[in-house]
Amino acid sequence: MLKHLTQISDENTAVLADMFKLLGDPSRLKIVMALLDGPVSVGAIAERLKLSPSLVSHHLRLLRAARLADHERRGRQMLYSVHDHHIRCVIEDMVEHVTESGESGE
Repeated sequence: MLKHLTQISDENTAVLADMFKLLGDPSRLKIVMALLDGPVSVGAIAERLKLSPSLVSHHLRLLRAARLADHERRGRQMLYSVHDHHIRCVIEDMVEHVTESGESGE
């Protein structure tokens, strides 16, 4: 697997770096983490994270453009979720990494 990672194109490396930049914003990261619970509306995200609905919508547009989030219409409501299992794995693995009780080599 490591060999595959070292053979990523410059273009895909730039795309990956942009995704990590997007996730570097605490509000956007919290939004992606909220999407892990399943389809959720802008209003529910805004209420849960104590953000304005317009700010949540703005962040979701950016996350959708980067293929980090997806949406589906249910009746009159638009619901958002993580784009796919890869995003879920990255977020869950990194949360586990930062919360594990330090058996590091420091």
